[in-house]
Amino acid sequence: MTKPIIVSGLKPSGELHIGNYLGMLKQAINLQNSGKYKCFYFIADYHALTVKYKVKDKKEEIYRMVVDALAAGLDPKKSVIFIQSHISEHANLTWIFNTLTSVSALERMVEYKEKIGEGQMPNVGLFGYPVLMAADILLYKAKFVPVGEDQRQHLELTSDIARTFNRRFGKTFPEPKAILTKFPRVMSLDNPYKKMSKTLPQGCLYLADSPETIRGKVKTAVTDSHREIGYDPKNRPAISNLVLIYSEFSGLSPMEVVKKFKGVGYAEFKKDLAKVIIKTLKPIQEKRKKLMKNPKLVMKILAEGAKKAQPIAQTTIQEVKKEIGLI
Repeated sequence: MTKPIIVSGLKPSGELHIGNYLGMLKQAINLQNSGKYKCFYFIADYHALTVKYKVKDKKEEIYRMVVDALAAGLDPKKSVIFIQSHISEHANLTWIFNTLTSVSALERMVEYKEKIGEGQMPNVGLFGYPVLMAADILLYKAKFVPVGEDQRQHLELTSDIARTFNRRFGKTFPEPKAILTKFPRVMSLDNPYKKMSKTLPQGCLYLADSPETIRGKVKTAVTDSHREIGYDPKNRPAISNLVLIYSEFSGLSPMEVVKKFKGVGYAEFKKDLAKVIIKTLKPIQEKRKKLMKNPKLVMKILAEGAKKAQPIAQTTIQEVKKEIGLI
């Protein structure tokens, strides 16, 4: 029996931090390891072009993203891992889908409005981002797509595009279903009201941070004026963020963490939190060092992934061209 296909992209946006790891990356690894799906994971370098960047920096970001993903547990023996731009059919199918997508549908995208509100330049690539995302998914005729609530609108547009195509040209694409994933919202260690980000480096724990750096950042993390550990994200966001991080790295629920540290001061809790993070990241960091020293192996993995993805992409694009009258 053929396994259902899952497709998901990892956007290269700098060095990965624990928020990235606990979010999409950890979910991708769990889905891969379940053995239930045929997983296609790609580095979404086309998507990363919508912001200003330096060419050298972008190349390094893409490479580090691949290394971090492999070190964290994406396995080329279990998943097809490749770079988006290495498969030209992603862009080809996007153009075809552009002709089926209304401007008003894209204007309704909440993420686009948010990014413009944050000061990002309103370029055409950013506006059409969801169409490329639809092409990424439908090119491999994915049955399931792991998404957080914030990406659900994009997946709904993907289904709309599939329906429109099927209605006009004949049944070609399945309508992908969401695997809704609750990505933990990890906040900055020094500002619990902002998501963990490289723009707040002191409050950001990177996967590559040394044990000393992790201890230092956790030690200076913001808490509150209460005497005991608690989990109340609305009223006690700072300590709740640390409890959430401990929960995700230990496997305990947030309330089990609170119970474990009942009567224990913040300093002692922070020491144990740093210890749990360091222990989890150690094997990832060791594998990361080996991969950074072996670019030939990394490039070989990507080439083999593209070799597996390419025939599927080519078959789909040929089918589409025939349906729409290009061949």
